[in-house]
Amino acid sequence: MKMPRKIKTYCKYCKKHTEHEVHRTKKKKASEMAQGQRRFRRVMRGYRGFPRPKPEGREKTSRRINVKLTCGICKKSIQPPSQRSKSFSIE
Repeated sequence: MKMPRKIKTYCKYCKKHTEHEVHRTKKKKASEMAQGQRRFRRVMRGYRGFPRPKPEGREKTSRRINVKLTCGICKKSIQPPSQRSKSFSIE
């Protein structure tokens, strides 16, 4: 999927259509102190196996592309719903 560097779309903070700059978002490091991570570490202690079964089925061939749009006037960011695509580039 190819996307332009700037898109004119609605900004809910300015309440009008403005130029938005397109950025690709990256996954941040997961928190070690999250409730699910603490539960997982507690279950993995000792002499037992992995707490969940292996996922069945094939691996997907595409990945979700997360895009962040930054308003050129107020500099606020919005993140529209992600889409699936094999490749992504900003032109």
